Amino acid sequence: MNCMKTTTSSGPISVAEGWTAAELLNAGWSEADLEWERLTVGVAEALAAVDTEAARQCAGQALRVARAHFEAADPRLGTSLANFALRLPEQAGAPLMTEARSIWAACGPWIDRLRAPRVARSSLFHMRMEERSRDTYEDRWREKWRELAEEARARIAALAAGAGGTLPASVLCDRWRRERPAMLNDTRKLMAAVILLAPEA
Repeated sequence: MNCMKTTTSSGPISVAEGWTAAELLNAGWSEADLEWERLTVGVAEALAAVDTEAARQCAGQALRVARAHFEAADPRLGTSLANFALRLPEQAGAPLMTEARSIWAACGPWIDRLRAPRVARSSLFHMRMEERSRDTYEDRWREKWRELAEEARARIAALAAGAGGTLPASVLCDRWRRERPAMLNDTRKLMAAVILLAPEA
């Protein structure tokens, strides 16, 4: 398992999905967004392969990316803190877990700024119908985002209370492959933070 950086400052992003820098920009993503996702998936994949050292390295690198590029209320930072905390001895990890819980508790404004994904439509009629019901459409997405955040908050609270909260990495990997949005959008950022939170070997 290797967590070496795969993005570059120029030219195509060297990842399996192959997005270019221009495509990232158009989607509202940065190289840091994609790199964080790759590293965080790497934590779960390493644990699923019972490679705890690779998981620790990926978790540490993901946390460095999150600290350098994400705002303080970004739940991806909370997930990075929790995932790295779980790779450390309990005494060393406890402050990171406390910080992770605080970020997840305070990420409401970050979630409120997410943009609902645009859906490709087959006709002008469908596009106009979507525009007319845009507020309802966005409200439904906000409800889904809040439910996802509550799932993560419950998991973090259980971890902080010593009542478990971790899930098998193989289960989280399968869920990520099954549920992740195909396109780069705001929902994908939040889903990665929720689904890839606190995997265990």
